[in-house]
Amino acid sequence: MTGSIGDGPLGGGPERNDGPPRPRVPWPRGAAEDGPPLPPPVRATAASLDHRTLKSLLGAWALSACSAEETAAVESHLTDCATCAEEAVRLRDAVGLLRSEDSLDLDPLLRARVLENCLGRRPARIPVPEWAGPYDAETARLDALLRDLGPGDWAAPVVLAWHRGTRRVSVADVIGHLTAVDGLICAALGEDSALGAEAPRDPTERTIEHWRRSGGRTGGEVREEWREQGHTLLRTVSFAGRSAGGLDVSYGDFKLPLRDAFVDRAFECWIHAGDIADAVAYPYGPPAPRHLKAMLNLTARLLPIALAGRRRAGLAASPARWVEAGTPGRSVHLELEGEGGGDWFIPLDSPAAVGSRDESVAQVALEATEFCQLAAGHREPEELAVGQAGDRQAIRDVLAATASLSRM
Repeated sequence: MTGSIGDGPLGGGPERNDGPPRPRVPWPRGAAEDGPPLPPPVRATAASLDHRTLKSLLGAWALSACSAEETAAVESHLTDCATCAEEAVRLRDAVGLLRSEDSLDLDPLLRARVLENCLGRRPARIPVPEWAGPYDAETARLDALLRDLGPGDWAAPVVLAWHRGTRRVSVADVIGHLTAVDGLICAALGEDSALGAEAPRDPTERTIEHWRRSGGRTGGEVREEWREQGHTLLRTVSFAGRSAGGLDVSYGDFKLPLRDAFVDRAFECWIHAGDIADAVAYPYGPPAPRHLKAMLNLTARLLPIALAGRRRAGLAASPARWVEAGTPGRSVHLELEGEGGGDWFIPLDSPAAVGSRDESVAQVALEATEFCQLAAGHREPEELAVGQAGDRQAIRDVLAATASLSRM
């Protein structure tokens, strides 16, 4: 916009075309002792405004911020001036991108790029810790999806799937599930959660308790509760600083450091947002590559523990050998393709062993987001298109352990 609504010779007095337009000055109210009232201001018409003034009003006109007289004057001028008409079309198109009611079916990385650019120019006084960045981004993407839902979409059926289990629920129930489990981080930070301090720590039991309490609530209420809790989490860890990252978060029968718990919740948010998007036919893409990389790193670090648990339960097919803690041991080379992918070496014999390229007995390659779907319980190992070489029993153990990481 090259001018403001108040530009132009509208403040009374004779019109001058030999200089810059005079600012509009409010007409004073006349009092009894002031004598006769001042004459009313001259109304804006195309004839009473020069080209320069009308051009300066185009920005305000595109925003529908002109008075009725100014609007009529501008639109009359546009029929005679091709240059201003072209500028008006460009401005109206630009304003169309700013409408808040439009769908946010945009590039999923747009928000991250805008924030990165803004923070590069003026860093935040209290930045969000890097390890909380994936959660911040994924909750924002899911919230954009939820904002676009119609009232009937909240009851749309969604299939929650995990390893060896499924449950048919509604969109509102999925958000309730995320709220319930995110509340475990609230408990670890000493913040109030949606369920309160006495709620179970087991994610499944917590979810069922939340569903019981929230029956009959509207989708908007469910969304607002989830949003407010998520904002509280990010605000709290931002003020706490990096030192809070090592705090343990209890999931009932296991614990994760706070920094890993935030990545875990970002992963769940993305997976369940995809479930909702499928249910309501909404386009939804994967996380930003650097956030996906953090999720893959966490999954790869949890795999040796899952493998050890399956071995103790007699579910592992490949034989184990004794390995001293901190030394290289037999490994599976996990190659994940696509953005965010990379190479990981998963120790087979002990969580305390070190994965090693030199000690690799097998290699398995698959697409990174497919690996995430396996870890989320949305795929079975037999369904995946994988490239594999070497010890097939070791490969089966790694894929089965990946699927076993999923939970409701």
